[in-house]
Amino acid sequence: MRTKILESVRRIVIKIGSRVLTNDAGSLDRDFLESLAREIGQQRKNGREVIIVSSGAIAAGISELGLSERPKTIPQKQATAAVGQSRLMEEYEQAFSLHGMKVAQVLLTGDDLANRLRFLNARATLDALLTYGVVPVINENDTVAVEEIKFGDNDNLSALVTTLMEADLLVILTDIDGYYDADPRTNPDARLVPEVKAVTRAIERAAAGSGSNVGTGGMITKLAAAKRVGRFGAPTMIINGRKQGTLAMALDGQDVGTLFQPCTECLNRRKHWIAYTLRARGRLFVDTGALVALSRHGKSLLPSGVTRVEGDFGRGACVRVCGQDGTEFAKGLVDYSSREIGAILGRKTDEIEGVLGYRYGDEVIHRDNLVIL
Repeated sequence: MRTKILESVRRIVIKIGSRVLTNDAGSLDRDFLESLAREIGQQRKNGREVIIVSSGAIAAGISELGLSERPKTIPQKQATAAVGQSRLMEEYEQAFSLHGMKVAQVLLTGDDLANRLRFLNARATLDALLTYGVVPVINENDTVAVEEIKFGDNDNLSALVTTLMEADLLVILTDIDGYYDADPRTNPDARLVPEVKAVTRAIERAAAGSGSNVGTGGMITKLAAAKRVGRFGAPTMIINGRKQGTLAMALDGQDVGTLFQPCTECLNRRKHWIAYTLRARGRLFVDTGALVALSRHGKSLLPSGVTRVEGDFGRGACVRVCGQDGTEFAKGLVDYSSREIGAILGRKTDEIEGVLGYRYGDEVIHRDNLVIL
């Protein structure tokens, strides 16, 4: 299975966590970066393009500033990232130059990819860098990102970059050998799972949280990334980046780490963008009939099926769609504002114009703008 998948891989996104980039003292690991550069150089000789999503700016800043622990407030994190970002890129430049490669720093926020025009501009820039033979090194713009626009962690960012660039494979480098059926740090009976066909709720429940004072993501965020990439139609590999040569072995098809297979039924690019990139601005609660019509029969959401509106949003906003118990089962783009939906909820479509004085259409969310999660 691995060999078959890897035969067609031409563009790879490699996510590198803070725990892989830093040594036991908390400083950036030059030996690792030089090894990484050598292995990526070989992949490029094999005709593959590589994009890096790198953590490490805050970790590098912690080391530069001589801090004893990770900063806790947003201004402190932003300041630490500002110090560490230049240091991080300096190390990348030095390591990759030894193998005749140039790197480019690309900083993104969630707002950049949620805005369709900026999404397309980011893709065009990254495409141009690859055409020039440059290895993009992408990180979240920690110096300006606040809670409303943060990706949350670089596992999520790497999944978004994979879909943004239509990559064939996401590789997540971490400090354990792959996905285990229990936390190997605390459970000696935990077993490595070499292949996962689908990320189920049971698999998510078995995932451990973060166990580091320099990183933000744990196994659960890596599973979420694999799930998102899988719905786009690409596989994900989680491997141990601390073991020298593991990346090359994985990309050669050897049985290391965990391979997450892509979904058999994939979302198109636009629906994937709605489901996983756009930030929801509110929630719509629907009755049981609407839930069944949407989730099982591919119907649009009509005002008659809406029972409650939560949030303040305009026409065209992304919202979560929930059942009566509050469980989210879909996301979509609304054709009416929260105020307008509040006025027409529970009404038949032929009553919309009589209530509002105008009508954009029959649907609150058209099925083409709706994604079942």
